[in-house]
Amino acid sequence: MSDKARAGRSRFRERVRTSSSASGARMPGALGQLAVVLRTPARAAQPLFARAPKRWQRALPFVVVGIFVVTLLPVTIAVLANDYGAGGGWAGALGVAQTVPLLLAVTRPMHAWAVVLTADTVAAVLLMGADKVAGHSWPWPPMTIVGYLALMACLGLRESIRTLVGVWLVTGAVGTVLGFSQPDGVTNTTALLFVLSGVMLVLTGALRGLGDAQQRVAEQESISEAERARRTLLEERARIARELHDVVAHHMSVITVQADSAPYRVPGMPEPVREEFAAIAASARESLGEMRRLLTVLRGDGAGGANGADGERAPQPGIDRLQQLVEATVRAGQPVELSLAAGAADAAPPAVDLSAYRIVQEALANVVRHAPGAPTRVSVTVDEDEVLVLVVNGPARDVVVELESSGTGHGLVGMRERVRLTGGTLDTGPLPDGGFRVAARLPLNDPTEDSS
Repeated sequence: MSDKARAGRSRFRERVRTSSSASGARMPGALGQLAVVLRTPARAAQPLFARAPKRWQRALPFVVVGIFVVTLLPVTIAVLANDYGAGGGWAGALGVAQTVPLLLAVTRPMHAWAVVLTADTVAAVLLMGADKVAGHSWPWPPMTIVGYLALMACLGLRESIRTLVGVWLVTGAVGTVLGFSQPDGVTNTTALLFVLSGVMLVLTGALRGLGDAQQRVAEQESISEAERARRTLLEERARIARELHDVVAHHMSVITVQADSAPYRVPGMPEPVREEFAAIAASARESLGEMRRLLTVLRGDGAGGANGADGERAPQPGIDRLQQLVEATVRAGQPVELSLAAGAADAAPPAVDLSAYRIVQEALANVVRHAPGAPTRVSVTVDEDEVLVLVVNGPARDVVVELESSGTGHGLVGMRERVRLTGGTLDTGPLPDGGFRVAARLPLNDPTEDSS
């Protein structure tokens, strides 16, 4: 099976789940899946139901058409020979020509329609001189109408509206032309087939149109989801950049103060050295100005409020604020235990300190949102090389929704971006007992500096 076929069937399974959940109260699961199969249009050169997820569903059109052929073939031959008085050889040939091509309708319904309509027209012409045609249906005997309606169903599920209208008009035109040579004493069935075939084409064409519309909606939803994920990622990166501004600005401010105060702290400094320190201080101040302008853009031109510039001026939290965070979460009704290594806050550089706090904050927010009431354990340890942040929660006591399906959707995205910023690793996933685990390793030394 090709990758494209697997992808098509995967999308079809998703549509089946969505449609079944939407109509589960109206029909059982098997009937709901079959309804989705009927509404799913087949591509060119594909059999009907080729994109169905189950084998029996893909084989269903062949079985149904095969039953039609096996049933209609002997009936057609017997009716032509006995009721209409056609010769045995002609009856057998016409019966095969009118029924066996229906097998082709599953994969190439237009070819099958051309063959069947030609065979039906030839049969109508030959029956003009049959001995017993008077008192019977003509030009379309009953078994011809049944086979033709089955063919119309295959056409309606496959072809475009323009093609279906053309087929319907040609069917009526052929019957009308044959009606000019109608034998005496027959019952003309031109109008009957014209109406029944039109009804069948409308019903099946409407199913196909509904499937096409649902497919377009699904494609638009996929595009919207991809755009939402991209927008979420960009928003999270901008938020991290806003927070890191304080960290970088602190270091730049220290450089400026040290460069400006160097001539006063070191007496007898030569003039060229004084000028060099002055240049360093000027460059640092210019860099701070550039950073403030960049931060104004990231903050949306200084929009106020909790998410604007005013909300970003508070000192950035770190590992030393985890105790307050856990206590606030516990007061909200979420049982959380904290294990914090001594000296972790002092050992972590500012970027790691901030990232560790935000990872715990996002993890606890996800627990409250997706696993309310679940016992949670937060652990922060530190060694010579890295800080290990571990957040583990048990199964939820209340109703649980799928992770990242509600809220802003920034939780895991933000964690990944913060871990990538510090050069660490992130491991997230469900636990066998139904809980969830978030483990982040944040190196104390920037790996890019070690490599250089």
